[in-house]
Formats: sequence, C-alpha cells, structure tokens
Amino acid sequence: MTDPCQILIADPDRRRARALAEACGARGYQTVLAANGASALENALADVPDVLVAPVDLGLIEASKLVEILRANPRTQAVRVLFLGDDAATTKERGFFDDAIDPTAPVEEMALRVEAMLAQRERIDAVQREAEAEQEVQGKLAQIPLTDLLQLFHMNRRTGTIELDRTDPATGEERGTLVLRDGNLIQATTGRVDGEKALYRLLAWADGSFSFTPGRVTMAPRIVTPTRALLMEALRQIDEWDRVAESLPSLSARARIAVPHHELPRAVHPLTQEILTLLETCEEIRDLLDHSSFPDYQVLRTLQTLTERGWVRILRDGSRGEEGPEDALFDAGGKRRLREWLQSSRPRGAALPDAKLLLASVDPSATRDLVRLLAGVPGMRLTPEFQEGRFQADDLATIGRLRVDEGIGIELVHVPTAAGFGACWPVLAQGALGTLLLMSQGGPGAEEPLRPLIRTLRSGPDARLFHVLLLPKGERLAPEELQPHLSLLDDASLFLLPLEQQREPVSLLRAMLARVMP
Repeated sequence: MTDPCQILIADPDRRRARALAEACGARGYQTVLAANGASALENALADVPDVLVAPVDLGLIEASKLVEILRANPRTQAVRVLFLGDDAATTKERGFFDDAIDPTAPVEEMALRVEAMLAQRERIDAVQREAEAEQEVQGKLAQIPLTDLLQLFHMNRRTGTIELDRTDPATGEERGTLVLRDGNLIQATTGRVDGEKALYRLLAWADGSFSFTPGRVTMAPRIVTPTRALLMEALRQIDEWDRVAESLPSLSARARIAVPHHELPRAVHPLTQEILTLLETCEEIRDLLDHSSFPDYQVLRTLQTLTERGWVRILRDGSRGEEGPEDALFDAGGKRRLREWLQSSRPRGAALPDAKLLLASVDPSATRDLVRLLAGVPGMRLTPEFQEGRFQADDLATIGRLRVDEGIGIELVHVPTAAGFGACWPVLAQGALGTLLLMSQGGPGAEEPLRPLIRTLRSGPDARLFHVLLLPKGERLAPEELQPHLSLLDDASLFLLPLEQQREPVSLLRAMLARVMP
C-alpha cells in the first residue's frame, strides 16, 4: 500500500489554509500547515511534500526564495508548487512542473488543481522510468507538456532525439525534431525553420504526439543558449502570447506596407527593419514568420505595433482586397469573451445588455475626427447628434452603438471632462469596458486637462484607461517619443490613429478594440 500524498500548505491566511486542508483531506491527501516561509522550509526539509501550496507574497521567506532553496536541494528539487497569485505576479516565479491559481478562487478549485498536478507527476514519473531504462518513450503532449518533458530530460542529462507530430486544422500534418546531448538542447527543426526559432514554435504546441529515442548524438550544436534559460523564456512568451492572442494578426492574413517608402523611418530596431524589408517580397504572414530570423511571437507583436502606427496594413484571412464583412471586425474568440463578460454580472438566462465604453476628450474637434473614423467601421451606428456634429464638450450623451454579435454590442458614451461632472465619473465607469482618453497632440501638457478624470477613474476598481492620440496628415510619432509627456502612460494603453483620408481606419480601430475587449 502506497503512502498518501503529502500537501504542504504555507499560507498566513489561516481560514483559507484550513479550508484547503479539508478539501485535500477529503481526497485522501495528508496535509501540513505552515504560517510563513521559514516554517514551510523547516517542514519541507524534515518531511518532503509532494506539492507545496503558497501565496507569492509569503511572509519571512518569500515564495520565490523558498522554491529556489528547495530546487537547489536534491531531496526536495522535485516538489511541485501551486502558487496563489495573479498571472503577472506568478509568471516570473513558476518553474516547469509548477502551476498558479487566483488566490480568491474557491478552495475546492485549488484542491482540484493540486489533484491535477499529482496526476501529471505520475505520468512524468512513468516517462522517467522508461527513459532511465534506455528504451523509447512515447506519449501525448496533452498529458505531458513539452516544456515539462524537456525539463525532465534536462535534469536527468538524457541524450537522444525527440520526434513530434500533430495535425493542425489550418496547415495539416506538422512534424518537429529536438536533439539533446547530456540533457542540453542542441538543435530543433520544424517546417522550414530550425534553431531557437523552431524550438519556440514547437514549445507552443498544446497537442500532438512525441517519441524519445535514446542514442549517441554527434552533430554540431545549432542551439548554444543554456536550456533552462530557453525554457523559461519560452514559458514567458507563451503566457504573453495567450494573453494578447486575440489582438495579434492572424497567421492566415496578409500584410502590406501602408505608406510610401520615403515616409518609413530610417533608424529602427533590427526586428522592425527586417519585417519592413521582408514585406517587399513576403505578403502572407505565415511566410513572413518562416523567413524572419526572430521568434514568431516577437514578429507578430511588432507587426501589431506597425499596424497601430499606420506603417503596415493587415488584410484578413489572406484576402487581397478590402477588409472583410461586418462580422469580421470581431473574431469568434472576441465575441465569446464579451458575451461571457456580460453574462458574469447577470442572472443566468437574463437578456444581455450592451457593453459600455467611455470616451473622454477636452477637444470637440478631436472628437469629431474620431467620430468620422468610427463612421467607416462596419457595424457602427452613430446617433444623429454625433453623426451631424451637433454636440458640445460638456455633453453627456451616447455617441453610437457598435454591433459585435447577434444581440450584443458596445455602446460608446461621450463623458464630459469638466470638474463639475466629477461626481458622475465613478458612476459612469462602473461596469464599463474602459475609457478612451482622446488627445489631438502629444506634447507637454497634453494630458493635463484630463488629470482629474484620470485620477478619479484610477482610484476605482479594475480601471482600464486607453490613450488615443490622433495624428494629423504627415505626422509620425513613436510611443517612446510621447513617454516623457504622458506621465500616466503605460506601454499597453497608447493607440496612434492617423487622420489621413486615404488610410483605411478599420484595421487600426480593430487592433484598438481588440485590446479594449475583456
């Protein structure tokens, strides 16, 4: 009879710790409680747990330092860790066999996550036994993620070749190969790419099959970066990719330079320069990724930025002409997320209201310019006052409704910025998707008239603010040029919208709205 699994719960929140201990005990696990990091370390060294559950901000010894100590000890290096913390706080802490969950999640959900981690450990242990027996190992990536598999072989200094294959709905059969020597990755290939670029692409596979064949490897290393550093960077990129995937260009789309060549900047980042050069001969984004020397995620993020600046235009789904039909403004994922977000605050079965997006501006002419751009967006219906320009800076009124899907849309509301309306701001912002802060110039003092509104909104829960800067014809600005003047600006909240009449605004507004969606 095997001993029950042991769970060490290191949590200063005693009520949560006791509730989680009861949930784990109901599953037949033994539990040990610790109130801080020092006590958890003492318990872990005395009796090695199978899983450690700890908040990121654990007292006395922080969770990251505690895990670092356990990883350095051969007796405790295999302990799995379930971090309690949000994505931003846990991404840099998590290792390869670890997981994270929101600290406000129900304890039953935490216990289920512990159960899943233990089940995965059993599968990985089975793979390790087969690998130690010097025999071929086979499995499914859905059961053992490739990052975990590579970490296992790295820890055990295995030498051999991993063959991967999967069927992708868009591209059909795909294959990949990874070569290890003494646990270190020395080569990766898939399709037309190899090296680190191929490795990052393969590590993004969520499904498929793998087989590891042990054997002597004689090839010269193509990958020289330490394996652990590669895997950590891959995890970071995958987490970030998942977070912003809906706003990135589709792999089936095409991209074109949208301005005359003499208007393109001469001094740019090497990645930007490479993309602009490749766009001379590559139009399909999938081909662009294959020909670029940079990882796919970095290329897509740069393409997104170039689109927002108006230098590149994205044509959806491989089309060679104009943008798609009305419902192409939002993809299936965006529609689903908005519907789920609206449903979360309503009783099940109740009719869903439209989402609300606020627009704040101290310059009515800038508002009129943005409204003219919105008028060309598929699914946008403006109210007569804004369609005809009959509004004032202090009007609290609906600008229009943007159709998202059957029965749901986004109501765009004009918010007055005068101090006398300060009491209304928190009420208007409650339950809103966010607030667009519209400016017509980005120099010193550009956001000064908006500061009272910004301070009020930022003091509320879940504030989401997005700076929108309208660029007159011929003007070119980069976000870094505006940073000294927009003191409240963060990298993810700035959108540059050119006002040139010949420029199709839909692709730029699509990128902006995708970022605004929940």
